[in-house]
Amino acid sequence: MFAFKSPPRKSFLTPVHRIAETARLMLQRSFRAIAPSRRAALALVAIGAVAACEPIGTTAGRPGPSINTSAPVPVALLVPRGSANASDEVLARSLENAARLAIADLGDVAIDLRVYGTAGAAASAQQAALQAVADGAAIILGPVYGENANAAAVAVASSGVSVLAFTNNSSIAGGNLFVLGPTFDNTADRLSSYAARQGKGRVVVVYSEDVDGRAGRQAIETALARSGGTLVGSVGHEFSQNGVVQAIPQIVTTVRDGAADAVFLTANTAGALPLLTQLMPEAGISPAVTQYIGLTRWDVPSQTLDLPGVQGGWFAIPDPTMTARFRDRYQTAYGEAPHAIGGLAYDGIAAIGALISSGRPDALSRASLTQGAGFQGVNGIFRLRENGTNERGLAVAQIRDRQVVVIDPAPRTFGGAGF
Repeated sequence: MFAFKSPPRKSFLTPVHRIAETARLMLQRSFRAIAPSRRAALALVAIGAVAACEPIGTTAGRPGPSINTSAPVPVALLVPRGSANASDEVLARSLENAARLAIADLGDVAIDLRVYGTAGAAASAQQAALQAVADGAAIILGPVYGENANAAAVAVASSGVSVLAFTNNSSIAGGNLFVLGPTFDNTADRLSSYAARQGKGRVVVVYSEDVDGRAGRQAIETALARSGGTLVGSVGHEFSQNGVVQAIPQIVTTVRDGAADAVFLTANTAGALPLLTQLMPEAGISPAVTQYIGLTRWDVPSQTLDLPGVQGGWFAIPDPTMTARFRDRYQTAYGEAPHAIGGLAYDGIAAIGALISSGRPDALSRASLTQGAGFQGVNGIFRLRENGTNERGLAVAQIRDRQVVVIDPAPRTFGGAGF
């Protein structure tokens, strides 16, 4: 049986995903059922979430700070430097390097990049954001973790300064806070639309009964409604080996009774995905007949590609050509590979630089940031939405003979295929 891999202690997928990572660590130690209660963990972010409701929401009509485009525009970069976690230092370095690489590519557009360490903590992120605004920052790029981003945005909401955070936690987005990380909603929309066009629109959603899984289920169900697909049913399972095993009969029944032609899984490679894709075919849900679709990346780690159950599966990835180009350029410039989310810092600077190049004093206003044409990033095109989330041009990939094959390329403009 496939061994569940232990994820890093921290990742940018917080606070929602860090809770899931804790569960995965517990799952690796034993396959006992995990209690659903996470009151203590959620309480840590609840205070910030409540505080965010009114202050962030009141910034929607503010134009943002006026900038002088004839001089270098001060931009603050908040990175998790100064924490006790060595991986945070690697991440901080990668984000700063990527941002400086982007600045070098801007040509005549001048940016005064000012880097602030947050120590990976909400209180420090709040203070760093306040200091950045006091120092004249016209916009803030970062921080990484969800609760840090929320704290930073709340702190500077009254100033009208926008925060472009590296988190993908869309639950905190809105007002002056934009998330740059890939979101469940964006991925679910891309895959649901593609599945509907391929005649795979009758879908059963299989999700874990935890914060992450329920958020994924909601994203998929909403995307199906938008794409014209049909939700045949949703089947939840406890985040445990036993929970997955017990859910298989219900999954089979739901697929057969609803004449489903696709199963959409929220599970990832560090959790239940290997076990689900092993047991479902054994129970009679053939991936050759019923399309397996993944909300998460199925190519990370690469060993996942060897699993028999994932062969033929669909999932979404950033534009692979653009991603490879950035990775090679970063490697050449800094002698090491970029962090998995390092490109988000490049994207942020690219967007800011493109807006500044217009020469308008209101170039960094909310209206400008959410322009429909979007921006070109290192992972493809993207744009910021009015609700603070983002939309990215994703490719649809399939695993064939243990290789990742793009079956529907990432769009190069908004409004084309894939949108």
